[in-house]
Amino acid sequence: MKISCANLMLPGSSLTEKAHLLRQWGFDGIALFMNYSEWNDELHEEVLSLEDKTGVKPCEFAFGDGIYGHLMSPDPDLRRRSREMYKLAARIAGELNAVTELEFAYGAQDPLPLFHPYREMTGQEEAAFIEMYQEVTEPLSGTGGYMLLEGINRYESPYLNSIKQCKDLTDKLTFSNAGVLADFFHMSIEEANIAESLRYVADSVKHVHLGDNNRLLPGRGAIDWQAGFEALKAIGYSGFVSLECSTCGDPRQTLPQTAEFLKKLIG
Repeated sequence: MKISCANLMLPGSSLTEKAHLLRQWGFDGIALFMNYSEWNDELHEEVLSLEDKTGVKPCEFAFGDGIYGHLMSPDPDLRRRSREMYKLAARIAGELNAVTELEFAYGAQDPLPLFHPYREMTGQEEAAFIEMYQEVTEPLSGTGGYMLLEGINRYESPYLNSIKQCKDLTDKLTFSNAGVLADFFHMSIEEANIAESLRYVADSVKHVHLGDNNRLLPGRGAIDWQAGFEALKAIGYSGFVSLECSTCGDPRQTLPQTAEFLKKLIG
């Protein structure tokens, strides 16, 4: 396994500066979450040259914007614009041989699903979701990139909360460049047993997000990280495990410490 960190957690005035810091701190990769409205050719070139310049691989690429998470919106214009954004992210991920991700819908749920977790899509909803999944994954065809289905907790997404549900759906897909993204923070809410769920999804997992149950750095909460990493090793996972959480203070101190913590878990 290799360790990575989201660019949003890092000090520095440029992606190149952030990547150089990660290299100094013992990280192998950087996960790039970019503002869609600010994207331009200069940033594109910086992203494509990042690994050559710094030795740190961009392992994940995604856009953030007000239209993020609206792939299944009933508003046709919003749905179209959201899908175009995801397709551009997919094209760039393909150029990087990196992963990008999607979900059924993303945003605070109202009303809160306090007593009815694990809602199931209707057959019509599932068919429409699979059609959308294929549409936004098309730019990855012929590349080493992936469009991954991320299990998002019930408070932030109406469906596909458990990574087991994500695997069951991706098993129905007839196209490649798809798989599951396992996020420890979301799993701490939705999985009865994180290690068992990781064994269930096995070779469907193509990327892993790290954050403790309180969304702090690994080891700052209640997750059994030893059991989780032993499960990843048992299923033969050799990809990136990427920090996506709070830095718990000064990242210049906490991120090098966390790199050491993760390397001990990986062994």
